[in-house]
Amino acid sequence: MSLKIIDVSKHNGTIDWMKVKNDGIEGVIIRAGYGKLAVQKDKTFEEFYSGAVKVGLHVGTYWYSYAVTSAEAEQESKAFLECINGKRFDLPVYLDIEDKTQVPLGKRVCTDIVNAFMGILEAAGYFAGVYSFDSFFSTNLDDSVRKRYAVWSARVENVLPKCAPEWGMHQYSWKGKVNGIKGDVDMDNCIKDYPTVIKGAGLNGYIKQAADTYKVTAEIGGVTSDKAGYVSTACKNLGMTVTKKKE
Repeated sequence: MSLKIIDVSKHNGTIDWMKVKNDGIEGVIIRAGYGKLAVQKDKTFEEFYSGAVKVGLHVGTYWYSYAVTSAEAEQESKAFLECINGKRFDLPVYLDIEDKTQVPLGKRVCTDIVNAFMGILEAAGYFAGVYSFDSFFSTNLDDSVRKRYAVWSARVENVLPKCAPEWGMHQYSWKGKVNGIKGDVDMDNCIKDYPTVIKGAGLNGYIKQAADTYKVTAEIGGVTSDKAGYVSTACKNLGMTVTKKKE
């Protein structure tokens, strides 16, 4: 599969979501905010979320990180949860780790930051992912991060991610043009069926649906008493209710 996605924040200004959908966009990742405090919530988050849901787009969200320690990452994750509480997302909820203060930290510290942030999200029932530029995944994050969480990798000019081959979402342009949005728009391609996985698992605000059940009725005739007894016992062992009668 492939979904045509955009990602937006307050920097995109006013958005006409119906025009966006009619231009072929199928989903959006909305910035919820940044930093350690819930008051740093993106001022357009509520408006963008409502607008995107109203026109039937797939929706995900992200939180921009400035954390340089695991403790700060946990604070950021809790602020993120506070801002998205009560909403449903059929695309992942992402940690955006790319800030210039984080680049010098190295793999061990950045990986610890990611795991601390993700631990809070997953404990709260969210399907979590990591966003960064492609090379950051190899220079600043352990391979386990790419294998453990959903990967959203930025590599523009339509070049596929190389350092994060496990990517499910690829940000391929920062200069896209979409009806309903003035100026440049970040463009993304999603190749994994996150909506089915998320809804099926009952994550990101969705309730897991009970599996369909079936009734199986089996019948056999024209057999000897011994064979009938053998079949009856076998069926009972499978949890079936068995009625045996002489023909």
